[in-house]
Amino acid sequence: MGYETIIGLEVHVELLTESKMFCGCANRFGAEPNTLTCPVCLGFPGTLPAVNEAAVALGIKTALGLGCRINRRNHFDRKNYFYPDMPKNYQISQYEQPLAVAGHLEIKGDGPAAARKIGIHRIHLEEDVGKLVHPEGHDYSLVDFNRAGVPLMEIVTEPDLRSPDEAYEFLSALKAVLQYLNVSDCNMEEGSLRCDANISLRPAGQEKLGTKVEVKNLNSFRAVRLALRYEEERQRELLASGRTGELVQETRLWDEKSGRTQPMRSKEEAQDYRYFPEPDLLPLRLEESFIEAVRGLVVELPREKARRFEADFGIPAYDSEVITADRELADFFEAAVRLHPEPKTVSNWIMTEILSILKASNRTIGQLALAPETLTGVIGLVSSGRITAATGKEVLRLAVETGREPETIVSEQNLGQISDSDTLAGLVRSTLAANPKSVEDYRRGKTNAIGFLVGQVMRQTKGKANPQLVQELLAGLLAEKKD
Repeated sequence: MGYETIIGLEVHVELLTESKMFCGCANRFGAEPNTLTCPVCLGFPGTLPAVNEAAVALGIKTALGLGCRINRRNHFDRKNYFYPDMPKNYQISQYEQPLAVAGHLEIKGDGPAAARKIGIHRIHLEEDVGKLVHPEGHDYSLVDFNRAGVPLMEIVTEPDLRSPDEAYEFLSALKAVLQYLNVSDCNMEEGSLRCDANISLRPAGQEKLGTKVEVKNLNSFRAVRLALRYEEERQRELLASGRTGELVQETRLWDEKSGRTQPMRSKEEAQDYRYFPEPDLLPLRLEESFIEAVRGLVVELPREKARRFEADFGIPAYDSEVITADRELADFFEAAVRLHPEPKTVSNWIMTEILSILKASNRTIGQLALAPETLTGVIGLVSSGRITAATGKEVLRLAVETGREPETIVSEQNLGQISDSDTLAGLVRSTLAANPKSVEDYRRGKTNAIGFLVGQVMRQTKGKANPQLVQELLAGLLAEKKD
């Protein structure tokens, strides 16, 4: 029997505000433990919370970007549970009337031009909890309340995802949207973006959902995909073998080292949290003027930008998707095209050389000391014939490393292209003399042997020889020898 995988995600996003959700403490990562706290976020008796307007605006901006319906009237609730990093023993969240509902995010489908809309069930605002620290080699834990009260936005999908790979694609697309909207830095290492995944399997064609398992402790998109793959296989094996009694609704933790999920606790239901309206906060009534002011801040999002790049600049769909996945890289591309109006050439350099440099240095384009003028300067030197493409790649890397202008690098290091026929003719003759086998191969009809010979000349000149002229000279001399 075949089984269908059903996946839904709960994504927690820390918002880029200056202060916390319900108090004036700074929202900043990396401070000394317990230095960004006050009686409000520590839950002292007699204190009153006040809603952070900037956090509400960022939640609305996200909702608009994801096509959600915004609830003009929504309110906060108390979610009651006991845990060492929860100073009040309850969390101010939203349950019955969240900020927004019924949106979607488009992701790539299976076909080359296919796309799938993944439903967004709800977006709600809440406060983050503190952080437990477990010192290695000790039998106690420490708690840092700096994070307690940080504005947190939870984005809950519909159970529309059908594979671990789709979950990975969704998270990547969502991260890009959040960064474009500048609502979060989405730094998973710092806990700015966290994800819990719900997964169940059901017989193919069945409408009723199977037994749901929630997987936690997922600290990267890669971990999400691996954990869901493991859980998918575990559930499929239990169902196929008839051991359905072992498949229970529960929360499981992902163990990166063993590559397995482990039971954590039986799955809570809403009533276990004893939700009730937060008595210290009035319901939020969102004026249309406030929503429209936020709407004016919503920028062109990745998928729309990718389609525009394809239509306006004529670059391939794959290139546009890669470039627009990062807002800074997309802006860099557009700025470079304005300077050098050959979009495909600029795209080629970004897709090969720039991405290679970024990967090797483990940096983003924003962290790289590279201006669009530098890239287009290198492209201009190559297209004018002053340097070869191979030399251009080296000049680009030197420009990134040193911060110097391409023209200066070429001049100081004498990297100009060698296009003197007499000079190259001598090198070509010596190359033919040193490679009689390749000459013989060419004479026997293996015309691709000329590529090897061109490469030998280019190596002698450290990539500075005009490759087209080298090939012409080689072809001429080889023809003479053949005759």
